[in-house]
Amino acid sequence: MRISLLAAGLGLLLAPAIGRAQTTNSGTDKFEQLGTELPTPNEYRTASGAPGPRYWQQRADYNIRVSLDDAKQAITGSETITYTNLSPDVLPYLWVQLDQNILAKNSITYATQVGQVSNGRLSFQELDNQMAAAEFDGGYKIAAVTDASGKALRYTINHTMMRVDLPTALRPGQKVSFGVKWSYNISDQLKINERSGYEYFPEDKNYLYEMAQFYPRMAVYSDATGWQNKQFLGNGEFTLPFGDYRVSITAPADHVVGATGTLQNPDQVLTSAQRQRLASAKNAKKPVLIVTQAEATQAEGKRASGTKTWTFAAKNVRDFAWASSRKFIWDAMGISQNGVPVMCMSYYPKEGNPLWGQYSTEVVAHTIKTYSKHTIPYAYPVAISVHGPVGGMEYPMICFNGGRPEKDGTYSADRKYGMISVIIHEVGHNFFPMIVNSDERQWTWMDEGLNTFCQYLTEQEWERNYPSRRGEPRDIVAYMRTDKSLQTPIMTNSESVLQFGNNAYGKPATALNILRETVMGRELFDYAFKTYAQRWAYKHPQPADFFRTMEDASAVDLDWFWRGWFYGTERCDISLEGVKYFRPSSKNPSVESKRMLTERQAQLPSLSAQRNATDLKTTAVEDKPELKDFYNSYDPLTVTDADQQRYNQYLTTLSPEQQQRLNGNLNLYELSLRNVGGLVMPVVLQMTYDDGSTDTQTIPAEIWRKNNEQVTKLIISPKNVVSFVIDPLQQTADTDLSNNAYPRQPVASRFDLFQAGQVGNNAPQANPMQNAKKMPLEKREDKPNPQ
Repeated sequence: MRISLLAAGLGLLLAPAIGRAQTTNSGTDKFEQLGTELPTPNEYRTASGAPGPRYWQQRADYNIRVSLDDAKQAITGSETITYTNLSPDVLPYLWVQLDQNILAKNSITYATQVGQVSNGRLSFQELDNQMAAAEFDGGYKIAAVTDASGKALRYTINHTMMRVDLPTALRPGQKVSFGVKWSYNISDQLKINERSGYEYFPEDKNYLYEMAQFYPRMAVYSDATGWQNKQFLGNGEFTLPFGDYRVSITAPADHVVGATGTLQNPDQVLTSAQRQRLASAKNAKKPVLIVTQAEATQAEGKRASGTKTWTFAAKNVRDFAWASSRKFIWDAMGISQNGVPVMCMSYYPKEGNPLWGQYSTEVVAHTIKTYSKHTIPYAYPVAISVHGPVGGMEYPMICFNGGRPEKDGTYSADRKYGMISVIIHEVGHNFFPMIVNSDERQWTWMDEGLNTFCQYLTEQEWERNYPSRRGEPRDIVAYMRTDKSLQTPIMTNSESVLQFGNNAYGKPATALNILRETVMGRELFDYAFKTYAQRWAYKHPQPADFFRTMEDASAVDLDWFWRGWFYGTERCDISLEGVKYFRPSSKNPSVESKRMLTERQAQLPSLSAQRNATDLKTTAVEDKPELKDFYNSYDPLTVTDADQQRYNQYLTTLSPEQQQRLNGNLNLYELSLRNVGGLVMPVVLQMTYDDGSTDTQTIPAEIWRKNNEQVTKLIISPKNVVSFVIDPLQQTADTDLSNNAYPRQPVASRFDLFQAGQVGNNAPQANPMQNAKKMPLEKREDKPNPQ
């Protein structure tokens, strides 16, 4: 450790620095309060982050009838929407979302997509998918828009939005009912990667349908944005008002249907055995099969004639989705959440087993319990996970999830944990944004980021040291290192975000984890986060409502954090540039003389002095002794009686406490810290002492408040420090660990030796379970016990 050894008085060392606060090179003070970046508080949304005394939101209730054509893979439907104007405004027209028009022939979504032939290569699958999307006509065919009496209403369709002109403007407090009839073709999810559609199984010639965005839905009208009628281009998801739903789904008679809400006519659509199993599942300790794999397999092989209509009802939800197939295995298990019964259920084809039968419903139940603990109690009656080709998509009380084992029933660890994670994530969306109903069309991070953070907490409570992909600060470092031209701030509209997964999921989730563990602490963070969820449950929050609530409920000023993590693209890189070591002089001439003599003896003569000892036969003074005087024999380290008397007199001027500090074992270290990355963050400092023990202290980010770029920190320790390390547990997402230690320490890294064609995506996925099954029986750990 290169340390400067200086003797100095305490008064000099602790003298305060005086001068003007220095900001960054850009001239921006990173601790400046968020001002114009946030909207002005008003009677609808307060400065505390809570809904104001005159907060309002609209309501839309639906009565929907829809028919599934299993032969043509098409939908036909009709609905009555009752819209209640609870705003203070007069509305001459209403806006309705037609999100299915993203698949219309004239879709601007596909017209504005960019792509390239990379290195002169394009896979058949990429080409087929591009052509399928271009050729498929999956947009809405609107047959009629009518008032309550059946009279036609004027309407105008603009891509994914439809304006319905009202004969009489809708005044505050009034409601209006109108009807829409429509149809559309269902897309093949394996060819067109959208949020809903069908999967075809050629082995048994059956279809599995995951149906969402299947009906024209009301857009949100709010105090923050007016009509949120920004076009749906693919990334910015769905902003919807709350209401009650009654939905009747007509499907083939041998299909099993799962949906948002509770089934209203079980006697008409379920067998006596299925109803009994469902009843027994309410108090079961593990999932009960309502439809067994044997029953589902039998249904695959034969086709029942006719149809059945399944009717579901849901109260105070923002959307509705459903799934239908004769291939479905169905299991269920009831739990109680704060005294409210919740039926956790899964629907999956046999191709999902054994993974789905073992894990899905258990994961649903675990997710509901864990999210309820960290946010608000889940109050809906059901929570459903459906297995299909979609990687993951969420709706109230129901979600669609991927994760399929190999055909031989084996699976890799990545596949297992990937499936568990996607179920946690999509079920967790019941809380964000299905209950805490943020504007996804504008701010993806408000649902995906907050949900990914809660997903991380839930994963860690599922299994100790669970291999979470997002949430740990070290896992966002690679993204934070990328060039700023490849990044956008988190506070960017959903359709304009670069590196969507990192920006909208990973970075905000990591930011919240850092807030919880390093900046605020768990107690303050958890209380504030729950307060936000409680305040905005079943309402429409904006980013400022979240930012303000987190500060309001914790008394922690976080404007610097929001500014850096959410409004900027700078990275954390704090460098420990150097360390100076000080010990206060004891002023005792006997003590100091011995110390300085020891230092003198330990110091090696310079190279010149060593050579002069042999090369110079004599010096001038040695040749002429008369040139010597007092100082040739004087030793400044010789202690005289006068020196000791002056010391004794000095002691009389000190208090007992000051004398103890003067003579005690006190070490002072001056640390030079530089903010290389630009993002101000707390300094987590670990000290290792000469006795092998360690100590860690977290210095708040406010250490940078007077100089955002460079500061010095004085560490006073009774023990001798042999090394300092910044962020030893990688809890601040520091992007360069090579400058975090003093003395410098090498940072471990790796490189791969590979054979061409066997790296990256071309390398086979590890599946130890499959390899174990191929192993001779006598070598397998899972071989049957002969007893």
